[in-house]
Amino acid sequence: MRKLPGWTQPILFALLTTAFASFMVAGIATYRAIGLEPDFAMRWISAWLWSWPVAFPAMYVAAPRVRWVLGRICG
Repeated sequence: MRKLPGWTQPILFALLTTAFASFMVAGIATYRAIGLEPDFAMRWISAWLWSWPVAFPAMYVAAPRVRWVLGRICG
């Protein structure tokens, strides 16, 4: 199997982690806001589709800074 270039790793990491995290958070927030209404799934997906485009660039920009801070405070 052909591998992707190494420079894509930070982008794909941010893409996949924010996809998963924002999906879960959107689901929990939607459940807390409306409960298990008949249109719960559609509202969950809608909330996720609004939050993921915010989460991805935020993570991509913040991740190097977070790594730097952690490098300073961790062994």
